[in-house]
Amino acid sequence: MTATGVFEDRESVVRSYCRSWPAVFGRALGSHMYDESGRPYLDFFAGAGTLNYGHNNPRIKAELLSYLADDNIVHSLDMYTVAKREFLSTFHEVVLAPRGLDYKVQFPGPAGTNAVEAALKLARKYTGRRTVVSFTNAFHGMTLGALAVTGNAMKRAGAGVPLEHTVTMPYENYLGEGTGDAGGLALLEGMLRDSGSGLDKPAAVIVETVQGEGGLNAASAPWLRDLDALCKRHGILLIVDDVQMGVGRTGAFFSFEEAGITPDIVCLSKSLSGLGLPMALTLFRSGLDIWEPGEHNGTFRGFNPAFVTATAALGYWRDDAFEKETLAKGEQVGRALAGIAEARPGGVSGLRGRGLARGIVLADPHQAAAVCEEAFRRGLLMETSGPKGEVVKLMPPLTTTAEELTEGLEILADSLEAVL
Repeated sequence: MTATGVFEDRESVVRSYCRSWPAVFGRALGSHMYDESGRPYLDFFAGAGTLNYGHNNPRIKAELLSYLADDNIVHSLDMYTVAKREFLSTFHEVVLAPRGLDYKVQFPGPAGTNAVEAALKLARKYTGRRTVVSFTNAFHGMTLGALAVTGNAMKRAGAGVPLEHTVTMPYENYLGEGTGDAGGLALLEGMLRDSGSGLDKPAAVIVETVQGEGGLNAASAPWLRDLDALCKRHGILLIVDDVQMGVGRTGAFFSFEEAGITPDIVCLSKSLSGLGLPMALTLFRSGLDIWEPGEHNGTFRGFNPAFVTATAALGYWRDDAFEKETLAKGEQVGRALAGIAEARPGGVSGLRGRGLARGIVLADPHQAAAVCEEAFRRGLLMETSGPKGEVVKLMPPLTTTAEELTEGLEILADSLEAVL
């Protein structure tokens, strides 16, 4: 049997990333993964945004190893534990209090989609309304509630049942630059004011500040502020899905900080645990905490090893040095991508994203996958993004060095040259 034979024989055909990267990986450290023969691959994928602090970050891993060696609690549902207390105290001290955020913390389950499901359910329970507004090209998860507010047709089709009680509105610039429509917010405002529009008053609006899976579309700070004001005018809760773009991916800990808004509900997961362990949070204003005990629960909402690693990872946020480093690296990547695009005006049609979530849009959508395939052959892991897979997506760990970024960007440039 070949090295990948058991996967092809026993694993479901639903598997995805391994089709783009047909290697069997064995080790990983920092910004590199290694296949079982020891060949290194520079990782500009970072677990789809789960490894902001890199693979096997030593300062985070040390805390986990020490915790496990002492026979401390691993599984506890929502019982009180020392590890949970340490996380909650540190999260409040380091993240919430300095930002003036009076959020209650809910542990909804292990994944981002669990955080979104809890947010949607709470918004509907609190308001007594059903409709949720989402945006074109949004991605919020693969469970039914989260899928209902996701735009991708292929993913939606997999539900097998109607996806109801949602309305999709245009994201910023979806209608084209210079339309004078504020990215669809004028349309939403008009429909909310018109009793004949057919739009029931929504319970909530859910939005990503940067649409990671939808093509690295980045909402501007003014657009986000306008959306926030619209929600306040109409008594609609604003949910920010920060599962992929939170925890420093765009610079600040929360991706919405740049806009100066305070969402009613925030969804976090992915890099929250710091080491790739499953963990998710749903944060919400204290006044929204109207749950009955046990009304929303999950077996793996108390994964204590993740509390330990998440607490250790918060050490990066005790001052603004990490944020500044990320922003500087993002500018480095942005400058390099601008140069790459300028050199290939016929093949590259645009640049997207912010911070260390960046995308280069290819004029021929089919060539993006070919570029990522060529990059893999050269030792660089990247994925595509966007409704047609037209965006080459760069999401390196935030701890990637400037030298590693340069190396990866050179591989990207060579890969584009080979394909275009």
